[in-house]
Amino acid sequence: MAAVYRFLSLLVIATTLLSTTTVAEIRSTEIRSDARSTIPFDEFGFTHSGRLELNVSRIALSYPDGEPKPDLKQVGFFLCTRDAWIHVLDQVVRREISCPFQSNLIKQIFTFDKLQNSDRYDSTYNITEANLFTLVFGNCVPNLKVSMGVQSAMYNLDDKSNRRDYLSAGKTNLPWIYFLFFLIYSILAGIWIYVLYSKRLSVFRIHFFMLAVLMLKALNLLCETEDKSYIKKTGTAHGWDVLFYIFSFLKGITLFTLIVLIGTGWSFLKPYLQDKEKKVLMIVIPLQVIANLAQVVIDETGPFGQDSYTWKQVFLLVDVICCCAVLFPIVWSIKNLREAARTDGKAAVNLMKLTLFRQYYIVVICYIYFTRVVVYALETITSYRYQWTSVVAAELATLAFYVFTGYNFKPKVHNPYFALDDEEEEAAAEELKRLDDEFEL
Repeated sequence: MAAVYRFLSLLVIATTLLSTTTVAEIRSTEIRSDARSTIPFDEFGFTHSGRLELNVSRIALSYPDGEPKPDLKQVGFFLCTRDAWIHVLDQVVRREISCPFQSNLIKQIFTFDKLQNSDRYDSTYNITEANLFTLVFGNCVPNLKVSMGVQSAMYNLDDKSNRRDYLSAGKTNLPWIYFLFFLIYSILAGIWIYVLYSKRLSVFRIHFFMLAVLMLKALNLLCETEDKSYIKKTGTAHGWDVLFYIFSFLKGITLFTLIVLIGTGWSFLKPYLQDKEKKVLMIVIPLQVIANLAQVVIDETGPFGQDSYTWKQVFLLVDVICCCAVLFPIVWSIKNLREAARTDGKAAVNLMKLTLFRQYYIVVICYIYFTRVVVYALETITSYRYQWTSVVAAELATLAFYVFTGYNFKPKVHNPYFALDDEEEEAAAEELKRLDDEFEL
């Protein structure tokens, strides 16, 4: 059991660093009596032919009575890269400047002194520098509260057709990437149906559940393909995001449930679940509901929404708990198989099962670690132009996990457990004894 706890400790530490990013699109935000000095809105990877359309309406300013009229040259919108923002903060700390608008490291969009007694301002800003920019509202006037409605649209223009691309430069390839994986999972589902039909005499209920997981994953990828395709062309998802969230929710629940069921040996080792195994499912399923709710809020409010940080923490906590919970049934099955090997005399049979469950335990750990930690690290260290690589890495890891699970737990017409002689039985008994000494959980 110590190995489990060591892994879970590392997982908790690593996943606390995880952050969820969203695909930039046309976004509307309401600001009400906000006195924050900086309000980040959205992040986008521009090419050398990018454009920002910013529409600010219903602008209202309020400040305490008796104070002088605020200097509106210190209130407005600007674009800034992450590296530039670090240097701007350093300039403020060293008192070289007192406001970001005084720095030459930002790209100023407009300041409120240009309003001229108007409560609305519309601007279009051409971006010729390829980089990852964040749209920020700055307010360097103390005690000044701002209310306004902000609609932003950031996109790149195709050099040949001059067509708008609302996906960030590093994510413009996502539609066809998701569609390619949809085709792969559709083919796998067809192969699995053929396997179930050809070996129908040895099919258990768990195998039909595995088919459902495959189909939900394929449908989830199809909806994500359409979601990103419409965002790429129009800046909005046209309702495909709703279907994506539905199938993402179902896929998440069924995948975690499948791992728990396989870990308990349900259906192909035993036709029932113990009370403690049912409790794991009762924990995992509601937590997956919360995790998907958090994901929806994060996506819809943007990476810098007022509630995004809280929901990110909720998502991380829930995800870690789910990843921890699904490991315990596998550990319980391994312990039960080892105990059975000492009492029922079927050493070779139990060795095969024990080896399989040990392999599955290791693969589940690797899958969780890779998709939660390695993928985030890849997303962090790669340039914004190659953000699609983290998506490909995560999907390839998931595909490998699905293939491993299907191959090792597929229905078998001829059970190899019964085709063993005495020598193999004795050799298996010796191996079980060695494993018992070497791998104490």
